Amino acid sequence: MDALSNKDYYCKKHFCFGMTHTLISTIAILILGLSSCSKRVPTFVEVAPIIYKNCSGCHRPGQAGTMSLLTYSDCKKYAHTILYTTQSRFMPPWPADHNYVHFIDEKYLTEEEIKIIADWAEGGAPMGDSAAIPPVPDFPKGSELANPDMVIACPPFKIKGDNREKFIMVKVPFELPNDTFIRSIEFVPGNKKLLHHMNGHMIVFDNNKSSKDLYRQPFIIDRDTAYEISESAHNLNLLYDDGTTPLFIGSVANYLPGSSGIIYPENIGGYTAHKRNALLLRDIHYGATTVEQWDSSYFNIFFTDKKPLRPTREIQLGTLGISPIVPPLVIPPGKISTYKTNAVVPVDISLLTINPHMHLLGKSFWAYAIAPNGDSIRIVKIPKWDFRWQYNYTYPKPLIIPAGSTIYVEGVFDNTDKNPNNPFFPPRTVREPIGGNMKTTDEMFQLIMTYLPYKKGDENIDLAKNK
Repeated sequence: MDALSNKDYYCKKHFCFGMTHTLISTIAILILGLSSCSKRVPTFVEVAPIIYKNCSGCHRPGQAGTMSLLTYSDCKKYAHTILYTTQSRFMPPWPADHNYVHFIDEKYLTEEEIKIIADWAEGGAPMGDSAAIPPVPDFPKGSELANPDMVIACPPFKIKGDNREKFIMVKVPFELPNDTFIRSIEFVPGNKKLLHHMNGHMIVFDNNKSSKDLYRQPFIIDRDTAYEISESAHNLNLLYDDGTTPLFIGSVANYLPGSSGIIYPENIGGYTAHKRNALLLRDIHYGATTVEQWDSSYFNIFFTDKKPLRPTREIQLGTLGISPIVPPLVIPPGKISTYKTNAVVPVDISLLTINPHMHLLGKSFWAYAIAPNGDSIRIVKIPKWDFRWQYNYTYPKPLIIPAGSTIYVEGVFDNTDKNPNNPFFPPRTVREPIGGNMKTTDEMFQLIMTYLPYKKGDENIDLAKNK
């Protein structure tokens, strides 16, 4: 082969190789493109478990969710709403930082779960194999806990449309065939939009003492007429005929927006009720409304055949609690301000449930403990406070805080015009009133803690075993 033909041969060879390489690349791109266009879209078979675990508990008839998410047709109808609210992490609501500490029943989606929902919604929300869709969980009717053994209705209350907040007290007498052990009491608000909070206690009457006025009016009184328990009992005819006061059990059921009742494992918590009893709603707070509305709240009662062996105890730091707020909770307008409170734990405790509480100016909440040996114990962190969701956070296992530890709580409040929840425009000084009623437009800074005196082995108790 001469030099010219040699050159021609190599040119042809490299030209053909280049053409072949280009063709292969083009085919590969086309294949990848076709693969991308035809990627598998998740079906409701994969989406349903995510929805049932994180959404359907609230999004079902009788609960707080504005739309029902129980069936495929429900979810398909609201597919793009689900897509938007999950991608923005507006839903499901879970203010606590799950990377800081874990609680029971966390409502938090992983990035993978969010992507499954997004791919499903954007892919036309297909059903998939209907036979493979998991069954809808057996949610209890009228309860977030379980099917109750007894339901006790509160007297209906008319909320006037005078654009003023309301504070009332209510007595709800009830009788039982025999002395009975109550495992848990759940308060269910009838008007979730207006009922801001409720503090419920139980009055237990001696079977051998007379109280003939128990079922006599009044059943509801204005909260301004009494503050102390003794005044409440007198004004609501809760005393014995001889004027003495029956047994009072505090905080058997409480409510804040987003919170729900709690059922602890057997032998933790609970109360002993006699034949005659009464629930004392010593503080029901309704928000202001310009339209007349009604509230028909009720209690779910859960019995047990086991005597409560370890009654729970409650303590609170901050507003109306055992520890002062530093500086005093007087929040100046136009500023973002930080307030702190702390208290020393005198004995070993097993912390079960906590409830952080702030109002509309709340921006963030953080609580932790420092043990005597210097160890840090994480309690809760809420980077972005949300007034609408004030959960009772229960630990998977009791959080042990040794004697001599100091619990520190830090709250940040935003009293600027950049806070969309600020009730005042322009902003004004906001503070906590001393005693009396707390309006929504006032402020509070509390950490409420439910605990047991520590016993060896508490750190191994599974607080979720009743779920």
